[in-house]
Amino acid sequence: MGQWVYLNGEYLPQEAAKISVFDHGFLYGDGVFEGIRAYKGKVFKLNEHIQRLFNSAKAISLKIPLSQEKLKEKILEALRRNKLQDAYIRVVVSRGEGDLGLDPAKCPSPQLVIITDEISIYPEKLYEKGLEVVTSSIRRNNPSALDPRIKSLNYLNNILAKLEATSKGAPEAIMLNEDGYVAECTGDNLFIVEKGVLVTPPIWVGILKGITRDVVIELAKKEGIPVEEKVFTLFSVYTSDECFLTGTAAEVIPVTRVDGRVIGNGKVGPITRMLITKFRKLTEKEGVPIYPDN
Repeated sequence: MGQWVYLNGEYLPQEAAKISVFDHGFLYGDGVFEGIRAYKGKVFKLNEHIQRLFNSAKAISLKIPLSQEKLKEKILEALRRNKLQDAYIRVVVSRGEGDLGLDPAKCPSPQLVIITDEISIYPEKLYEKGLEVVTSSIRRNNPSALDPRIKSLNYLNNILAKLEATSKGAPEAIMLNEDGYVAECTGDNLFIVEKGVLVTPPIWVGILKGITRDVVIELAKKEGIPVEEKVFTLFSVYTSDECFLTGTAAEVIPVTRVDGRVIGNGKVGPITRMLITKFRKLTEKEGVPIYPDN
C-alpha cells in the first residue's frame, strides 16, 4: 500500500484516492495548489504557505472548504499517518466536479487533496558544484493576462519551458518576460550577485512571490548583504559574480553556467554558499511541530 492521502474529509490509501474525470481541475486546470516542506519533524513556513494558498483561491473566487486552522490540522495529521519527519506536502484545491462546459458555477463542491511524501529534486552534488541552466524561448505569462502570484493548476507555461530545457540537456530554464527581462525559472526564483549586492527580479515583472525567496532576502539582510529587487537582462546574469535559484523543493541551489557562459569563476560563490548554510540551519530549528512531543 502507498501513502495515505487526504481527500475531501477522508484519509484514503493512495490507490483509493480518486477524483472525477469531470473535475474542472482536470478538465481546465481550474484550481490552486501549494508545495510545502517538512524538516526534522517540523513544517517550515506552514502559515505563510497556507495564507498564499488562500490568497490564490480568493483571486479566482474559489472557496476552500476548510478554515486555515483546520487545513493546517489536516496537513499535520496526514504527515503523522504517513509517519513522516522530512517530507514534501502538496495541497491541491480544485473547482470540483461539473459538466463539460467552462462555467465554474456548475461546480458546487470544491475538491481538497493533501498528499505527503518524500522528495528530492536535485542530487546533493549539484549543491556543491552548481547547475548548468539554459534560457527558454518560452516567455513568462504576462501578469496582465494571468498573474503568476496565483499558483494555479495550469502550469503549461512552465512545462513548455521545462520541455525545452530537457531537450537541451539542462535541468532548468530561465524564463524572460515579454520585454526581455529575466523573470524566473520554470519552478524557482532567480538571484544574482553583483559586486556584493544580491539582486532578484521584482514581483511586477511576472514572477511568483516565492516563500523561499522571501526567506533568503531576509537572511541576506540579517548578514548585512545589500538586497535589490530590480529588472535586469541576461547580460547581467552572464556577467554576474554568482547566481542561484530558490524554491520550496529546490531550496537554495547554485548556478555555475548559463547558456554555456561560466558564472563568476565557475564555482559556488561565497554568498551563495553562506545562504545555503543559513537556510538549512533555519529549516532545522523553525517550523510547526508535526508530533506533539516535538
